[in-house]
Amino acid sequence: MPINAIVEQWHRERPDLDPEPMRLFGALAQAHLLTTPYMNNVLEQHGLVRGTFDVLSALRRAGLPYSLTPKQLAESLLLSGAGMTNRLDRLESLNLIARLPEPNDRRSLKIQLTQKGVKLIDEIIPKFVEAQHRLVARLGLADTEMLLGLLERLSAALMEDIGAEPSA
Repeated sequence: MPINAIVEQWHRERPDLDPEPMRLFGALAQAHLLTTPYMNNVLEQHGLVRGTFDVLSALRRAGLPYSLTPKQLAESLLLSGAGMTNRLDRLESLNLIARLPEPNDRRSLKIQLTQKGVKLIDEIIPKFVEAQHRLVARLGLADTEMLLGLLERLSAALMEDIGAEPSA
């Protein structure tokens, strides 16, 4: 793993530092980077990438009528408004979502899945979940649960350090 070489270089160049935590953060980053192309391969067959899939998925998970405000979507996906706008523009151009006026606030919008969007996400989600199962299958259930527990503890500690509320 390249991160091991990086840590060894820091040990050599700055023996006064302990760069060992870099191994963890490097491994997390590498795992994320390695899963992205794998998952995008599943999604590309349907003209999507992870970012656009995440929006469709968040809307579908919201339940009928499959709509959220842009702010709710951005918070759900940990995105900035600009990042969300680009995704929404792309999905709207594909007729997978519609921007609708918010009945209770004329200054706001609701983002809603179209019938085409519901059909597409319902077709993709089983394939996506199966791909995730294949990715973690080598770990086995016990190791997957242990890793999940450790990552939840790390996330809780990080959230505490920044004063944020933990997500469910």
